[in-house]
Amino acid sequence: MMAGPGSPMGAGGGPARHIPVLLPEVLEALAPRPGDLVCDGTFGAGGYSRAILERGASVIGIDRDPGAVAAAKAMAAEFPGRFRFEAGVFSRLDELCGEPLDGVVLDIGVSSMQLDEAERGFSFRHDGPLDMRMTRAGMTAADVVNTFKSGDLTRIFGFLGEERHAGRIARMIEKRRAERPFLSTGDLAKAIEATVGRKHDDRIHPATRVFQALRIYVNDELGELARALLAAEKALKPGGRLAVVTFHSLEDRIVKRFFQDRSASGGGSRHMPEAAVIAPTFEKKGGVVAASQAEADANPRARSAKLRAGTRTAAPSHAADLSLFGLPKLPALPALRR
Repeated sequence: MMAGPGSPMGAGGGPARHIPVLLPEVLEALAPRPGDLVCDGTFGAGGYSRAILERGASVIGIDRDPGAVAAAKAMAAEFPGRFRFEAGVFSRLDELCGEPLDGVVLDIGVSSMQLDEAERGFSFRHDGPLDMRMTRAGMTAADVVNTFKSGDLTRIFGFLGEERHAGRIARMIEKRRAERPFLSTGDLAKAIEATVGRKHDDRIHPATRVFQALRIYVNDELGELARALLAAEKALKPGGRLAVVTFHSLEDRIVKRFFQDRSASGGGSRHMPEAAVIAPTFEKKGGVVAASQAEADANPRARSAKLRAGTRTAAPSHAADLSLFGLPKLPALPALRR
């Protein structure tokens, strides 16, 4: 679930634990039946997987966070023969699942369990190491903050956090780290607050957008999402269902572009010969679905959630072209360990 640290959605490490967002709507979109095989590409605590299994379908759960393994083992024991777990990134779901699928569900971003663990460094609500890695391997947020040039930090904060003070914060970081590096979430959050200020009635902490940007960058979340949509297109059978829950406009824009492109004749125009037109690979299932007021009241994390879904046609997959998604051009991130 993607949200800004310190927000009412629990992204600051609030007390709310994981509750599957838009669960009834996701189940309606997936329509799991006995004999179906569904990939839960963001297994987490297994909320969606359990509900799908209880409908009689089989599930392959995927997660790159080692912390998901314990819940996966318990679920495999509870549903023998119908649940399998694969450790890895959901952008490789077609390879990890290894067989045609009747459904794919993706719940994008960071989970409340990760946010609640101070040692993971996703949130500044509880001081911890400036880490933010979902895989617990590779470059940390501290590495980015303490080594990247001011101009690169400005682009990361501006594009991925939509932070209007991006340049000012980046220059502050470059100046301060020359004296001592940023190692903890609390240290960075306080330095940002001191730089841009905070009004007594501000609902969102001034460091929220910077923390969001760092987390998205360190985990290549937008790139992973784009590649996962292309992988789902390859893995789904004709008639298979894809349901994607997002929590931020950057994510939702990627999913919206994908369904718009794949549900239209993206390879030609009405003026071109029929043979030149690329057949759509998805039929969009309704429009965007938001959480009800009742769900938002009961689970604040659901307030910004959006569900988009589609049904796979029999058409061949389109070329895997990432330019479709309009991903921002940012400093190259060292390859994630998979």
